[in-house]
Amino acid sequence: MWDGKPVYYAGYEDVLKGIKTVEQVRGSSILQSRLVVRLSAYLLSVLNLNVYDVLGNEVGIQFKKGDWQACNIAIFELEILEGQDETKYAWVPPKVAIEIDTKADMDQYDSAFDYYEKKTTKLLDCGVEKVIWLFTKSRKVWIAEANKDWIIWDWSHPVDVLPGCQFVPDTFITTSKK
Repeated sequence: MWDGKPVYYAGYEDVLKGIKTVEQVRGSSILQSRLVVRLSAYLLSVLNLNVYDVLGNEVGIQFKKGDWQACNIAIFELEILEGQDETKYAWVPPKVAIEIDTKADMDQYDSAFDYYEKKTTKLLDCGVEKVIWLFTKSRKVWIAEANKDWIIWDWSHPVDVLPGCQFVPDTFITTSKK
């Protein structure tokens, strides 16, 4: 929801027409799911959990009434979450937001880039320090920080999340076969 206007899932019109189910348009691909789960597990294993909390499952970030976004993975400092009603969306920004593709309907944007840029800018403007996008089709990572040049790398390049915490996206997509 941006400024009181809904951002629909791609395929929502097919759900309204009864052609598809909600699950068909909201579900993740195997690769998206693998990245979210493995990256979350990794972050939970390397970050100091007395300082940070790693939240996922499309955690909601409320900017103001009628204006919110969901993040695949969000890293919060624990002290900033103190006093938050844990049954509601966060009213404080995460330190880092990690996104994997999008399920948003792009028909209302001139290009997919417009959506990614708008969501990234909105997150940075509300206080998120770093936004990391992983794109599964192109195997690219896009890193955005306020007042810095935004960069795009391929998945073989290390991605700094926080001091002392980095990952290489390629390492999360391989599966062992026996």
